[in-house]
Amino acid sequence: MGESTDDVTAIWTQATEHAVRFRHDIDTGLQRPSQTYGEALATFDEPTPEIGCGGSDVVEGLVRLAEPGLHAMTGRRFFGWVIGSSHDVGVAADWLTSAWGQNAGNHSAAPAASAAEAVSARWLLDILRLPDDASIGLVTGCTMANFVCLAAARGEVLRRVGWDVERNGLFGAPPIRVILGEDAHSTVFSALQYLGLGQDRVTRVPTDSNGAILADAFAAAIADAQSDEVVIAIAQAGQINTGAFDPFPAIVASSRTHRNCWLHIDGAFGLWARACPDRSSLAEGLEGADSWATDGHKWLQTPYDCGYAIVRDPDAHRRAMTIAASYLPSVSDGERDPSHYVPELSRRARGFSTWAMLKHLGRTGIADMVERHCRLARTIAEAVAGEPGIAVMNDVVLNQVAVRFGVNETSERGDQLTLQTIAAVQDEGVLFAGGAKWKGVWVMRLSVIGFGTQEEDARLSAEAIIQAWRRVRHSTVTIA
Repeated sequence: MGESTDDVTAIWTQATEHAVRFRHDIDTGLQRPSQTYGEALATFDEPTPEIGCGGSDVVEGLVRLAEPGLHAMTGRRFFGWVIGSSHDVGVAADWLTSAWGQNAGNHSAAPAASAAEAVSARWLLDILRLPDDASIGLVTGCTMANFVCLAAARGEVLRRVGWDVERNGLFGAPPIRVILGEDAHSTVFSALQYLGLGQDRVTRVPTDSNGAILADAFAAAIADAQSDEVVIAIAQAGQINTGAFDPFPAIVASSRTHRNCWLHIDGAFGLWARACPDRSSLAEGLEGADSWATDGHKWLQTPYDCGYAIVRDPDAHRRAMTIAASYLPSVSDGERDPSHYVPELSRRARGFSTWAMLKHLGRTGIADMVERHCRLARTIAEAVAGEPGIAVMNDVVLNQVAVRFGVNETSERGDQLTLQTIAAVQDEGVLFAGGAKWKGVWVMRLSVIGFGTQEEDARLSAEAIIQAWRRVRHSTVTIA
């Protein structure tokens, strides 16, 4: 059913008021949903509508049904996953993106969206200190960014040995040796699966206690692959549990000893260390790789969803992704067609929110934010590590903190105490932190990446974690 101009104004004002109220109250309530998925499903469930409702009623009903099941992901004490807080300026740009309704499939259909994307890409390369002639595709997130980069890698390394995978597929193609660290992120394995390279047909290189690839082991893997025609190696900037960085200078040097090796960097959040002088040494050397994947909805704080697939060789990038049809416009010199760098033709104009956040924060704002988050992660780690029975399981070099409870107990008992403490923290709701299996044991994982997080939030969160641990420890001692 259509809406009049007055109705549109009222509906959008109504939605805006609810959004502003939600953001205003986000840090004062529980830092977790008050409903489980099952409860939310029961709340939403109803027969298929036969007759439509008015827009105002739909908006009001959506808010009423959804809010109990919303996480405080945009709040200052949400540390559950590596999730940015959808900065207010980025949200404003994203609202306009929805209102403008542009399909950013190509530069002729959406000139402004394509121009914003092209300029944002140039700014990103500058801020991340990557080759200024590299190409960038704006995708949904790092899962698809890894996919795009590895698709370019697959096509190029096979092309060098005379095989056109874009035309002929993988049937009969020379086998590809894939080398990566044993603590690579799951999305890398997903990308390998999607590309027909397989999750298990890989060479896994041993890592250190923080999940960083051992340089000598990587060199040995490359040496062992010298008889292989085609190699793709994958390194990591920012291990998901520890924030660790692979030894990039050594990895780049080793990869170049193979005659046909493409080196890709999964840098979903860690790539942004290059934008921060205080942390940039962690990521030195990775500029020597062939491709890089990162997110905008993490440290750049764009709204969901936004990721960047960055490829040194634009021709390899375009060969892997270009969609051609008679009804699609051609590209002249100096023009950039966004669909030549991503899998989709119909796509959201993510360049607007990326442009807005880069313009709003600038180089110094991004650097300051990254430095602050890393400093606050160390603040939390130092505070909780001083409590008996708690241990920080990683070197806190970035924004990730892995915490273990009951460190003097058996492994099984420590897992129980850790999971109980995580549950206690979540139930109280002062902050939200999740759990993860790390090196065979359960840990509480804290990811400090919300734009608004400040010193007071770190202090309150550390104290809440300690108090939750004390309650768990006391209750178990009492029961025993």
